[in-house]
Parts: sequence; structure tokens; C-alpha cells
Amino acid sequence: MFYLVKTPWLVKKYLYDRYVWDMPGKEKKIYLSFDDGPHAVATPFVLDELKKFQAKASFFCIGKNVMDHTDLYRRIINEGHTVGNHTHHHLNGWDADDKIYIKSITEAAKYIDSLLFRPPYGKITRFQARQVLEKLHYHIIMWSVLSGDFDISINPEQCWQNVLKATRPGSIIVFHDSEKAMKRMSYTLPKLLEHYSESGYTFDKIVV
Repeated sequence: MFYLVKTPWLVKKYLYDRYVWDMPGKEKKIYLSFDDGPHAVATPFVLDELKKFQAKASFFCIGKNVMDHTDLYRRIINEGHTVGNHTHHHLNGWDADDKIYIKSITEAAKYIDSLLFRPPYGKITRFQARQVLEKLHYHIIMWSVLSGDFDISINPEQCWQNVLKATRPGSIIVFHDSEKAMKRMSYTLPKLLEHYSESGYTFDKIVV
């Protein structure tokens, strides 16, 4: 499985400059984000760990998962975190028909009250992006650090090292509150929260 842990500056600055890749400022802040939930086991684990460090984060939710776990969706919001739209059925924009892709976003919007959007897999066409930005008026939130917790070929320690080596002030880090990622995410997240808290960092939600 090929993916870049750290997003190259060239991509952020010149190819997709209308997307949000990291948060500006020199403060020692990290922006944790979690995709694909809510999940009955993974999401409560994440919320409990965040609470231990008074950390805030952003959860990019799948519409159908919000329908199935409304209580967890409300808990995310009630505990002060940000939510975002991640389509209704986790569609890959490169493979999906444009109309079906946009419909999946608007369907999810019935359950997710947010103008933050993250394309599943980070894959969205330029036409779809224009629709999302200019017609639906979303902010497209990407990332600067991809933890790799979804990658079953790496062990939990490798996932932690991915994050440790790539994270900087203002980094937006992607984890997944999902069954597939649980083994690696549940190992890395507590280590990250403890390590960076001891280094003087705080953890904030994405607001644009």
C-alpha cells in the first residue's frame, strides 16, 4: 500500500492550494482528526483518551454511521469537538459519478451539521471540488500527517513512528475511529497525547 505520511509542501502550495492542509500559526498546537466514525467501540475509546488530556479534535463522520450511532455523534459535539462531512457512504471521488458523489454529501448533511468536508481516501476530482467549494460552500479539510493506522501491513509501533517523525506545530493528523484501524490507533493515540502534552503542546479542533 503506497501513501505519503507527510504531505509534500509542493502539493499543498501549488496543486491544491484551496484546500486546508494544516493550521497557521507558530503555537505548539496539534490538530487531531478522526475519519469514518462514529464507531461503537473505536469512537468511545478516542473520546475517553481525549478527555484525559483535555484535548479537542475533529471527527469527519460518515452519514450512515451517524444514523446508526446518533448517541455517539451527540457525545462528540457535547464534549466540545468539531464534526465534518465525510459523505454518506464513504465514496471515492475518483471512481464515483459526479452527481452521485455530490448527492452523497448532501445526504450526509441531513445528519451532520458542519461546513467542513473531507473527501474519503483524500480522492476528489477538480470538478467535484469546485462543486463542494463554490456550490455547497464547504471548506475542504485535508491533512499534513497521515498516521497509516488503516494500513494492516504495519505494526502499531510503526504507526506511532510515522506520527512522531512527521508532526510539527499546526499539523493536521489523520486517524480513523474504525474497526480496521483500532489496533494501531489505540496504541498510537495515547502515546501521542502523552508525549506531546509533556512537550508543551495542546490539541485543538479545526475551525475555519
